[in-house]
Amino acid sequence: MSELARAPKRAKGGRLLSALLPGLPQLLAGRWGTGWMALIVWAGSLWIVTTRFGRMGSLAAGAWDERLAVATLVAGLAAAWVWSWRDVRRRDQPEQIGVSQWDLAVRAFSKNRTAVAGLIVIVVLYLIALLTPLIAPYDPTFQGDLLTERLVGLSAAHPLGTDHFARDVLSRLLYGARISLAIGFIAVGISVTIGTLLGAIAGYLGGIVDGLIMRFVDMVISFPRLVLLITVIALFEPSIFIITAVLGLTLWPGTARLVRAEVLSLREREFVQAAKALGYSKRRIILRHLIPNALAPVIVAATLGIGNTIVLEAGLSFLGLGVQPPTPSWGTMVSDGRDYLLGAWWLSTFPGFAIVFTVLSFNLVGDGLRDALDPRLRT
Repeated sequence: MSELARAPKRAKGGRLLSALLPGLPQLLAGRWGTGWMALIVWAGSLWIVTTRFGRMGSLAAGAWDERLAVATLVAGLAAAWVWSWRDVRRRDQPEQIGVSQWDLAVRAFSKNRTAVAGLIVIVVLYLIALLTPLIAPYDPTFQGDLLTERLVGLSAAHPLGTDHFARDVLSRLLYGARISLAIGFIAVGISVTIGTLLGAIAGYLGGIVDGLIMRFVDMVISFPRLVLLITVIALFEPSIFIITAVLGLTLWPGTARLVRAEVLSLREREFVQAAKALGYSKRRIILRHLIPNALAPVIVAATLGIGNTIVLEAGLSFLGLGVQPPTPSWGTMVSDGRDYLLGAWWLSTFPGFAIVFTVLSFNLVGDGLRDALDPRLRT
């Protein structure tokens, strides 16, 4: 009886903590990944509101990316609070008997501390990219006095120094994150969509359709990717749209092969045979039965692919074939600082570290997802 009497008090206390400081109840319960993520999002958003409140009014009526930054800030505050409160409320209720495979994968992933740390870094990076108009101290193209502010080292006015055009490196680094992260995410999204659809169609239909699709896959893979990218970009004026489209349309063959192999195994399972017996169309079987059951390896490949795409985009920008100046990207910043490595080391060092830590975080998350989604490794 005493335990039943104390249970509502614990629930009420947990909800009160989640209302005052989202993420704290999860930290107290030992759930470090979700707790720190909610706490960082809440505390960071609150800090931006208190320090940039005067700027929010003007940005709310500005360009689309500025309005998106304000909307992201409000959504971050609300999402962290609502998620923490609902999570405490859900865990206070009786636990369900059945547990799905996705729930088991989430639990296994949460036990991998390096993967959780990588996920936190990725979430923070994308939030920073979305909130850049609010937190960047200067406009990325603003040039200071070339006589007094050119190649100035780390200081209070410029925490990461200035470049050879007296532009603030921190502001360009933040705005460059939007370019690199957006290109990586969208390009991988395009490639995963194309590869998943073609791989599922080839694996399920088989025969001549499978042969034609896989020979096309072999033809695309046979082209040297870097040479193909350089050729296509050289034929058109380099832009964010062209780079994203080219990367997305050349990275899908690996996903197609992966999905085809999964579908070849799944199409002989009982649930697919039952769908055929019920008279379901081939499109419904592929979209609603085969693809959802083949998503686990696709998710892992997509996570690892984003890191590879960021490196590839940085390499193109370093060669001058990526995003054109004065639009900042991490690869362009590394290229701009290669002539000043001895006297102004900060020009290439900080964007180089940003690329390394971002790609490392995606690789850690990909490894964690691979272990969590594979039942043999999970057990």
